Amino acid sequence: MPGRSSRRWNALGVAAAGALLLAGCGTDGEAAAGEAAGGETHSHEGDAHASGEEVTLEHVHGLGVDPGDGELYAGTHYGLVRISESGELTRIADRVQDFMGFTVAGPQHYLASGHPGAGQGGPGNLGLIETTDGGQTWETLSLPGEADFHALDAADGTIYGYSGGQLLVSEDGEEWADRGDMRIADLAADPADPQRVLATTEAGLVVSEDAGGTFTAVEGAPLMVLVDIAADGGQAAGVAPDGTVFSSTDAGETWAEAGNVGGAPAALTVEENEVYVAVDGAVLASTDGGATFTELYRER
Repeated sequence: MPGRSSRRWNALGVAAAGALLLAGCGTDGEAAAGEAAGGETHSHEGDAHASGEEVTLEHVHGLGVDPGDGELYAGTHYGLVRISESGELTRIADRVQDFMGFTVAGPQHYLASGHPGAGQGGPGNLGLIETTDGGQTWETLSLPGEADFHALDAADGTIYGYSGGQLLVSEDGEEWADRGDMRIADLAADPADPQRVLATTEAGLVVSEDAGGTFTAVEGAPLMVLVDIAADGGQAAGVAPDGTVFSSTDAGETWAEAGNVGGAPAALTVEENEVYVAVDGAVLASTDGGATFTELYRER
């Protein structure tokens, strides 16, 4: 494809490129760095938050727009939160638990990982969990007690997950293929081609055309910490550690500088020309592909 380097990397080659780029990534980045260094796990025992308390957006780990209702959802350290167009927050099912790697797979169909909340049973690492009713109830699909997915994405049934410094791929959410050690910050599966996945690394943006078997550097791509591809498979966006936003109209083959969210990004999602970015204490929204942003929500 045009714009791609001829240099080929396998998964171990990516790991050899250097330490994971997480400068300015905040809590999400610190957690991912700990995971990459040695698979650190944690739970919510002792957390002060409880169901029924005022909902805030603390430690956003993932953003996604549900194509069924068009609403924006955030996977956070203290539950799954719906963010209305007016910035009103609603914690789904009033469930306080950590939703790592939160991603929208379809209408009312979400995937996540994470850790139980205070007083909840189960293993410290939830593995892959799934809801098909918009977050009201969740079912464990695989790897409970083992995987702590800090990045998840899915395209046409193919699921990519990053846990413990390894890239894993599944066709059914139950059996996983280990693609080897990698050090990445984020990944994005291409809805138009489920065998294609982008990943952000310290060495730059890389792409695989064979479901994570091998990776190629995306020549000319900016250094980004977060990346996402819209459901139509064309529009993509990425954010640098300093908050600079980049846009792509060809699913991440070529990039142009767009706007800026004014701080270190925590989560990103793209839906056609709409781009949503979580930063410390706020969620910013763009309706022009990331060129300009307004505050959808900010902590008071």
